[in-house]
Amino acid sequence: MSKADERRDALATYLNDHLAGASGGLELARRMADRYRDGELGGFLDQLVREIEEDRDALREAMERLEIPENGIKQALAWAGEKVSRLKPNDAFLSPSRLSRLIEFEAMALGVEGKLSLWRSLESAGVSAGLDLPRLIERAVTQREGLERHRREAAAAVLGEV
Repeated sequence: MSKADERRDALATYLNDHLAGASGGLELARRMADRYRDGELGGFLDQLVREIEEDRDALREAMERLEIPENGIKQALAWAGEKVSRLKPNDAFLSPSRLSRLIEFEAMALGVEGKLSLWRSLESAGVSAGLDLPRLIERAVTQREGLERHRREAAAAVLGEV
């Protein structure tokens, strides 16, 4: 296998892994937006869902331009993984526990950090595939900042003043 083929295989795996992560993150963001509909938090989450959908669609379009097929198995596993993550052996097995909001914000923050790394890696590698990488990077930074603010609020509400 040539170096070019090895790089193409690595790129295909990398993009499919991030696409699966985006799909799982989108499921979590939708669930959070449905649960926390009120006030500023609800508005933030609704916008976050829209942006994650746009980012995932941008990644899909880039994969199409690069002629990299989607890995359906990874997509299905990401979807199932998000569903399974809802079942936790805690004090509220089938419903949200007091920690759910904090854990959800931490998971979303990790996902956005991964997405930011994706955009920056593509930029460093010179793989734009028609993506507006500076805009995507800026948006991911803004998402991360918003998630961090809400994560800190959730932490204070659940863990503060012990």
